[in-house]
Amino acid sequence: MEIDLSWPTAADERLRAEVHEVLHEVVAAGGAIGWRRPPGRAETDAWLDGVLASPADGALVVARVDGVLRGTATWRRSESEVFEHMAEVRRVTAHPAARGLGLGSRLVGAVIEHARAAGLEVLTLGVRGNNHGAIQLYESLGFREWGRLPNVIAVDDFRFDDVRMYLPLGHRDGVVLHGSAPGGLGSSPVRETAGRR
Repeated sequence: MEIDLSWPTAADERLRAEVHEVLHEVVAAGGAIGWRRPPGRAETDAWLDGVLASPADGALVVARVDGVLRGTATWRRSESEVFEHMAEVRRVTAHPAARGLGLGSRLVGAVIEHARAAGLEVLTLGVRGNNHGAIQLYESLGFREWGRLPNVIAVDDFRFDDVRMYLPLGHRDGVVLHGSAPGGLGSSPVRETAGRR
């Protein structure tokens, strides 16, 4: 069995059809990748066009197993100017027929290295709270949980936690890590309140 990863920069008919099949089948099998129902071709085409529209702001990696596309993953840069050094990992998938081949680990590992080469400093992602296998995978690659919103992902009448995770990729020379220390741009003092001294 041969597994190859590639980074397409344009979408031809073959890529559109293959990506649609993977995303559709993953959701049909219960995969938590942002759609409640299996997406139609128009939806997946629009998503693919959005991912490939700005190469400086994101990228798609695909995994082919013996020549057939069986997995996807992306990173997308934050649109906010003060967060443009960060990106979110999205739509990590493995076709149900390719489960157990380690595609998730390979795809996310490739995203990490690609994002680091693009000069990003932090990767983030969100994962459904009941997706313990995905959480374990991300932790094995160095991601750490930074918070969770309880019961905010809605799938029909079910509500699931949104687990937020991050991975530091390193800072360029000259970056000052100020953290939450007082002072600096945008700071404000702690206000005295009744009963406080």
